[in-house]
Amino acid sequence: MNISNSILFFSAASFLFYGISCLFLPHMKNEFIRFGLENKRILTGILQILGSLGLLFGYFYSPILVIISAAGLALLMILGFGVRIKIKDPIVASSPALFYAILNTYLAFRYVSL
Repeated sequence: MNISNSILFFSAASFLFYGISCLFLPHMKNEFIRFGLENKRILTGILQILGSLGLLFGYFYSPILVIISAAGLALLMILGFGVRIKIKDPIVASSPALFYAILNTYLAFRYVSL
């Protein structure tokens, strides 16, 4: 398994976990209230789960699905990073969103070149 595939599976697993957490964990409900986005929590969770599944199905069936899913997840994480900066979270708390934005941007560009 090469590094791109490892990143893809890592990202897919992370977003599947985080998406399910958004939908069902009280802690995540409180986080979205803190972000001022309580009405976007369910949409965010669904988009993360769909992005995760898109990465997985795209790996096996369609590189274009990987590109679309990775780009969507990257955009979601750029927006998440922006929200964290806006509410003045410390950089350590904000950095995972930026990290996942970079990972998924890499995946999108990597699969464009395949």
